[in-house]
Amino acid sequence: MAIEAPGCLYLCATPIGNLKDITLRTLEILKEVDIIAAEDTRNTLRLLNHFDIKGNLTSYHEHNKYEKAEYLIGQMMSGKKTALVTDAGTPAISDPGEVLVKRCIEENIPVTSLPGPCALITALTVSGLSSKNFVFEGFLPSEKKDREQVLLRLKNETRTVIFYEAPHRIKKTLAVLCEEVGKDRKAALCRELTKLHEEVLRTDLGSALGYFEENEPRGEYVIVLEGRNREDLEQERIKEFMALSVKDHVKLYTDAGSELKEAMKKAAKDRGITKREIYSELLKEEGK
Repeated sequence: MAIEAPGCLYLCATPIGNLKDITLRTLEILKEVDIIAAEDTRNTLRLLNHFDIKGNLTSYHEHNKYEKAEYLIGQMMSGKKTALVTDAGTPAISDPGEVLVKRCIEENIPVTSLPGPCALITALTVSGLSSKNFVFEGFLPSEKKDREQVLLRLKNETRTVIFYEAPHRIKKTLAVLCEEVGKDRKAALCRELTKLHEEVLRTDLGSALGYFEENEPRGEYVIVLEGRNREDLEQERIKEFMALSVKDHVKLYTDAGSELKEAMKKAAKDRGITKREIYSELLKEEGK
């Protein structure tokens, strides 16, 4: 009995707003594949109807991502070509698509991504903030304690930070951000990207919170947060070290497992002085 060659998984980016943003290649693949797995078949059906595409739709979402992945793997192992689409944007970015991708890789099923719209990249490019280095956090945890832990971790992040937020949580999130990272930190809050009423609020966190106290948030937001200034962070770090005695400073590193000579070298670098000066200070403190 002949064994069917594996099919293929196509990750098809779909418009985040303006339907004209879909690529010609994506349209071609959606017409050619045997199965279109969609996060929400109703949304995808509207997209397919707009471009007059008759596809074999099946649901693939957060609540069936494991069992449905096995079904789709079986279909692809029998030679079926499958397209994966999300409600808007690029599959596997803050959606269950990554589960299916991993399973395909495990089964040696070819996976290819058709580049296109992505909300986080669109927001970053219009934010006016640094795009040289950035980190994407996705949706923040819904539990207050977990969300605050994430935001605390981001407090001293020097890269631009991007995350998604729901309208009913954005005021609380901004309030915590103001408390953890400071009201003066610059940010851009983006909604309705690529749509007729696209809105990008470029401001600081304190002003953003004030804005939403007077204006009801509508739609999901992409928040682009300015990273910490490296020089300011380094000055704060030096200030903290200088508050320690030389002995306690060296002890920080020896307690962490460094040999004494290496600990002295690290302390000297932290304080902007030579290792000889560290040694001299240690002798003085020992002589007290």
